[in-house]
Amino acid sequence: MPKAPAASDAALSAPQPIADHDWFFDSDQEQAGLVYGLADSDDIWLSLTCRGGSGTLQMSQPVTPSQPRVIALESGGDTETYRTATEASEMYEGGIMTASARTSDPVFQRFRRVGWLAHYGPDHRTVMVAQPGSASRIEAFFVFCG
Repeated sequence: MPKAPAASDAALSAPQPIADHDWFFDSDQEQAGLVYGLADSDDIWLSLTCRGGSGTLQMSQPVTPSQPRVIALESGGDTETYRTATEASEMYEGGIMTASARTSDPVFQRFRRVGWLAHYGPDHRTVMVAQPGSASRIEAFFVFCG
C-alpha cells in the first residue's frame, strides 16, 4: 500500500485548482454522482456515486498497469486507503479500480470542509481542487448521500 504523504504546512495549505478541471455534480431521484475531471470529456480522475440517504459511496478511478490496486486519498492531512477491485475498460489501458467507503470517513468529511481531495501512490500525488464558486457541488453530493 502507498505510504501517506507527510502532513506538513505545505500539504495542509490550500492547493490551487487546475485550469479546466473541476468537480461536477449530477443527480436524479435515486442516485448522485460527483466526478473530478475535464468538462464534457472522458478525462475523469475520480468518480464518486451514491444512493440517496445511504451514507455510503462507490469510488472508481482509472488505473495504470503499474499502479498499486488501492485508492489512496488525502484531504487536509486526513488519509485513507481503500482496497479495490479492478475491472477491464476499453477507455483505460489498466482498467478501472472500484471501492466502497462511508461518507462519514474522516477524509471525506475533511474534503467537504476544504474543497479538495488528493489521490496518491508511491511516486505521485494528484490534487483535485474545486474551482472558485463550485465547492457547493461537493456539499450537495454529501447532503444527497446522507
